Amino acid sequence: MAQKARKRRYSPSAGRDVEREMHLFKRGKLKSGRGGKGGTVKSRQQAIAIGLSEARREGKKVPPNPKRARRAR
Repeated sequence: MAQKARKRRYSPSAGRDVEREMHLFKRGKLKSGRGGKGGTVKSRQQAIAIGLSEARREGKKVPPNPKRARRAR
């Protein structure tokens, strides 16, 4: 039985944004907040969230943030 073709949820360029943020996180250089004044990021999840939010801001194909979508209702 042939598998149904799946539609991409995230654009390849959005994946590269997350990859770049993870690179910084692993080296202890990733900062949170405006201008990096919030301190160093300590969790993988936060690093991924930063990469996705930057991709959204640049208008790349990324699903909306479920937490923000729930709050808007």
